[in-house]
Amino acid sequence: MRKLSALLALAVAAVLGVAVPAAPALAATAAKPASGAGAPGSSATTKTLVLYDNTGPYAWLGEDYGMMAANLVSHFGAWTAHPVGTYAAGELSKYSAVVYVGSTYDEPIPTALLDDVLATTKPVLWLYNNIWQLTARSTGFATKYGYTWKGFDVSSVAKVDYKGTALTRDTRNAAGIMDYAVYDAAKAVSVADAVRADGTRFPWGIRSGNLTYIGEIPFSYITANDRYLAFADLLYDALAPKAAARHRALVRIEDVGPDADPAELRAVADYLSGKRIPFTVAVYSRYRDPKGVKNNGKAEDYTLRQRPLVVSALKYMQSKGGTLLMHGYTHQLDALDNPYDGVSANDFEFFRAHVDASDAVIYDGPVKNDSALNVTARITAARADWKAAGLSQPTIFEPPHYAASALAYRTINTLYGVRYDRGLYFPGVLSGTAVDNNVAHMVGQFFPYTVRDVYGSTVIPENIGNIEPEPFNQHPAVLPADLIAHAKANLAVRDGVASFFYHPYLGTAYLKQTVEGIQGLGYTFVSAAAMTS
Repeated sequence: MRKLSALLALAVAAVLGVAVPAAPALAATAAKPASGAGAPGSSATTKTLVLYDNTGPYAWLGEDYGMMAANLVSHFGAWTAHPVGTYAAGELSKYSAVVYVGSTYDEPIPTALLDDVLATTKPVLWLYNNIWQLTARSTGFATKYGYTWKGFDVSSVAKVDYKGTALTRDTRNAAGIMDYAVYDAAKAVSVADAVRADGTRFPWGIRSGNLTYIGEIPFSYITANDRYLAFADLLYDALAPKAAARHRALVRIEDVGPDADPAELRAVADYLSGKRIPFTVAVYSRYRDPKGVKNNGKAEDYTLRQRPLVVSALKYMQSKGGTLLMHGYTHQLDALDNPYDGVSANDFEFFRAHVDASDAVIYDGPVKNDSALNVTARITAARADWKAAGLSQPTIFEPPHYAASALAYRTINTLYGVRYDRGLYFPGVLSGTAVDNNVAHMVGQFFPYTVRDVYGSTVIPENIGNIEPEPFNQHPAVLPADLIAHAKANLAVRDGVASFFYHPYLGTAYLKQTVEGIQGLGYTFVSAAAMTS
């Protein structure tokens, strides 16, 4: 079995590392304001305004970043998002804080917003471009805030130091980080330091009073131990400054289908229960090998009900603290190589992909019959399999390989309000315009805490990846030490998690190393249910 979820989600995120030129005189897309509820456990009174750029040829990118910001702030409470160009005077007074993502150079910023930002005492997070419009609007910005911008520093920066934690930054990101002239260090305080290749430093972001300015977009080229985590934590300062530090961990046992080895399942359950660790099991209910790839050319097709020993092992896992979730229906699509061989657990189910000549997995887009009817039919069939096997119906869904179309995600949300994954997000979802299914325009995002994403689903996070003992598809091997290092980086998020998944066919040795290494960092393992209350 091949598991692409975590690595591919990060690869999609890397696509967005582009420098956006100045906005030409093009009309903005007809975006509509969007709003969403906070994640379970969030404040009933906290509400964030997210503003994003939407003019010029990179309007889609501005919306992508707007979605990523909206997803994160949902952890703290409700949100509203719309293009910065439609900001109305006094609007931010209705919110607890405002986040502006400046993705386009010289995006026209309404003077009403500039004036309100300069006058408000509410937290403002301003990312990357167009800070010069704010400073030009103020007659004494440097005096009031203790600094001003100098220009983008395009030095190679591979590390961002945040509160004593060394976070990575992909050096392929050549868009630059704003540098500053600091006049009053008592007012202008660095929130993190960008570290150049020669070891010299400059502020990655600056806080002065209620204004926090981040000198780049923290959503491009994100990885499990990336400076993205610094931004995720800085949101606490604006939206939940009194939040106590808490570090929880989760483990999910992955790709368990009718073809699973019952002994392997029982061994994993015995180890985890012996450590008093709750866990989740991702189950697909029908195994298909339509071309007989694994069976000497003879097709195979069977369900959980036809494998009673596997069902017994699943019930045993439940008795040992396991929670079962639905991991698709067949975890493959028809008889297609999608991208590999049509075998369950190897292939995508709700998205198309292929392997190119350089052995890289390439996303292609929605499946041919992408529809609410198709998604509902597959999930309904899976539910019938669960019932026939005598298993209680799951309440959590995980799309195979973390991939689905916007339509599929929305349909899944109507059937299951909770996902446990990393998501793919498409322009058009936030703006209320036609969904842009161009795979070059979509973005993948993981979360260091529970969110309610733009599809309306509560998302239980998986954020540090999984064990892969051997390299594959241009991805390196990933061993327990790597996951433990990712977990260590995520300690930078004051109420963050270290969540990973694990394949039972790997035995328990790697699992033991990973679990105990994460516990050694001070994390406490909790159930998936603990993340939704």
